[in-house]
This record gives sequence, structure tokens and C-alpha cells, in this order.
Amino acid sequence: MQHDTTTAQAPRPAQRSTRDLTRAAVSGWLGTAMEFMDFQLYSLAAAIVFNKIFFPDVSPAIGLIAAMATYGVGYVARLVGAVYFGRMGDRIGRKKVLYLTILLMGASTTLIGALPTYAQIGLLAPILLVALRLVQGFGAGAEIAGATVMLAEYAPVKRRGLVASLVSLGTNSGTLAASGLWALLLAVLSEEQLLSWGWRIPFLLSFVLMIFAAWMRRGLKESPVFEERPDVVDGVAMTRSEVESTVAAGETRHAGVLEAGIRQRKGKAFFLALGLRFGQAGNSGLVQTFLVGYIATNLALDRAVPTDAILYGSLLGFLTVPLVGFLGDRFGRRVIYMVLTLLTMAISFPVMFLVTSGSTPALMLGMVLALNIGVLGLFSLESVTMAELFGSRTRFTQLALAKEIGGVLATAIGPVLAATLTAVTGSWWPIAAMLVVYSAITLVSAWLAPETRGRDLVRLEDAV
Repeated sequence: MQHDTTTAQAPRPAQRSTRDLTRAAVSGWLGTAMEFMDFQLYSLAAAIVFNKIFFPDVSPAIGLIAAMATYGVGYVARLVGAVYFGRMGDRIGRKKVLYLTILLMGASTTLIGALPTYAQIGLLAPILLVALRLVQGFGAGAEIAGATVMLAEYAPVKRRGLVASLVSLGTNSGTLAASGLWALLLAVLSEEQLLSWGWRIPFLLSFVLMIFAAWMRRGLKESPVFEERPDVVDGVAMTRSEVESTVAAGETRHAGVLEAGIRQRKGKAFFLALGLRFGQAGNSGLVQTFLVGYIATNLALDRAVPTDAILYGSLLGFLTVPLVGFLGDRFGRRVIYMVLTLLTMAISFPVMFLVTSGSTPALMLGMVLALNIGVLGLFSLESVTMAELFGSRTRFTQLALAKEIGGVLATAIGPVLAATLTAVTGSWWPIAAMLVVYSAITLVSAWLAPETRGRDLVRLEDAV
């Protein structure tokens, strides 16, 4: 392969206008909103209707398990998608991958709304449902990582945390939109209407969002950081062997930069990022998933009470997320990470005391505090810090894997472990203890991590 050595020696700074940044920000927000809306639509449908329309010939309990299993396979596909699209994004650019992921997610979600039911085509119906769920997860596995990378690489250095926090706002927007759609359907439709045609509406409506998001991304310019990478020639990154031959032949003035990028031993930055992700994801699984069921089952309260608390906490998150992003830009990532994790550890037992006090206002206050400090606040920091930890040569791949592996481990194991411990002890204290442990993992990771605020994201090597 012949390389343009002039381009390799002196990459021209990629200029981006305010309009370009705005388009990138809206695109990132839309993509993550769509990802979380799609997954929330599916999770609610799995709990409410899929056991009846796709698995009707089994007992209700088995049908629910089967419906939840189809939900779970999406997380397996996410890991595969993280590897596949992450490597593609590091090789041919962020923009192309983000365009593909939005189409995969949108098309599969829309097609779920058009599926025939078990009563119409028999066993083929749940098989098609699982297939579309796999496609949906495959695309989603790199969506949030890709949007995070794109926004971090687009953003002005001094406002990188604030701009990248829009990814976190997208998760809030998508979850709220899906929950609102299902709440509306449940309020206005009878059960017969819901099971016959009403359940299709949210899935089919996602087609409109997909078209708009795809249009936004089609006109989006490539990440300036990717274009400035010294190992990118004509929009394609050189392979390791090509970089080594270029350095050996002395064909570039960036020999030292390229060699540092390929010689650095990988691993330390990845495990630090995994630790940063683990706390946020673990807290999320406990607060947003386990506590809802615990309050309804163990405390015998209406399920609407914790659900409303999550809704109010999510609305407050539209202030919390950008505020934390701003503070990270102002004071640095590490110090804000440590403050938030220490606060979460300090309030864990008081929060659970409020939740179990028997007072609805106290319960809501506790859940809102835990959600905004221990989940959304950390998520805001995570969006930019993980991107800054990795070098531009493998940033997309490593970030996608850290997010997906950390998320699956923490959110999958956490609620199950919490359910076991609370059943054995007959008390709420294991939940508080787990919040402390999850937050401590992130605290230690933040302590060991370097300060990444202001780091040059064009550098090929990791921050550590």
C-alpha cells in the first residue's frame, strides 16, 4: 500500500464550525435517546404483553421468563457489536459506524412492531422476535460509545465535559419517552386493544426518529480527531504492520508518535475505565431496577411510588448531568469523581433508611438523591473521562468494551445478589452496603487514574 507521506508527516488541523458542533451534539443526543428508548420500549413490552402474544401456549410465569430471555439476548449481542463496530470505528472513522448503528437499531425496532404474532404464524413469531432483538443489540453495542467518542472529539477542550454530557441526557430522554408512550397506551387502551394492535404503536413510531437521526448523521462531518491522527491516510487508519514499515522507512516526521502508539502495552487504562463504569452501572442496577421491585414486594407499596420517584429523579437529571459536566471542566475529572463517590457512600445508609421509613415523600427523596448523585452524576463524568483515558488509535473499541462489559457484569449480577442478600438477612442493609462497595470501586479507580481534563485526544497512546 502506497501512503501519501506528505499527509502523514503534516496532518492539517481539521476545522469545525459552531454549526458542525451543534449537529454533532444533536446527533449524539438523538442516537443515545433512540438506543435507550428502543431498549426501554422492549423491556416494558416484554414485561407487559410479549408473554401473551409471543408465548401464549405456556404458563404465565414461563411466558414471562421466555419474554425476559428475549430481552436478555440483546445484551449478548451488544458485546459482539462493541467489538465489531468499535474496531471498524477505529479503522475507517466514527461517522460511518454511527450511521450504520442508527439504521440497525431503528430498522430492527420498527420491524418488531410489524411482526406477526404466535397466533398468526406459530413458533416462527418468537424466533423472529429473538432475531430482531439480536440485530437491535448488535447495533446498540457501539452506539453510546460511538456517540461519546464523537462528542468528546468534537468538543472544544475547555467545554469537553459539558458537551459530552449530552450523551447522558440522551439516555434520560429515551427512557422518559418510552415510559411516557407506554403509560399513555395503558391509560387510553383496553387490554384487548393493547394486545391486538396497541403494542405495535411505540415500535412503529421509532421509524420517524430513525429517519431524522439518520438524516442528521448523513450530513455530519467526520471527527476532527480521527482526521488529524498521524496514522490516518485518505480517511483510513494504517494497520499495525503498515505503521511499523512507515516508521522503519523513516517516511514520516511522526515516527516517535506512531511508535509510541503501537508499542504501548494495553490494559491499565481499560481496567481503570472498567472500574469507573462499574460503580455507575452497579448503582443504576440497584436504584433503577432492584429497588422498584423491592419496594413493591418487600415493602408492599404500590409500584407506582418508586416508578414516580425514578421519573422525578430523571427530570432533575436534566439539571444534574450538565452541571456535573461543567464542574468536571472547571475542577477536573478526578476530584469530581471522588466527591460524587464519597457522597454516594455517605448517603447510602441514610437513603435506605428513608426508603424503608414508611413515608412516601421520604422514599421519593431518598431515591431521587441516589439516582442523581450515584447514577446520573457519575454517568455524566463517565462520558468524557473514559474517552480521554484512551488513545485515539483504539479509543472506540476500548471504550465500547469497557462500557458493555462493565454494564453487563454490574447490572446483571447486582440485582440478583441484592435479592439473595436481602432474602437471607431479611433486612435492607445489604442494599446500602452494595451501594457503598460499588461506589468504592469507582473511588479507587478515580484515585488511581490520571487527571485527563484537557488531554490531547489526537495522541495515539492511552493516558496510562
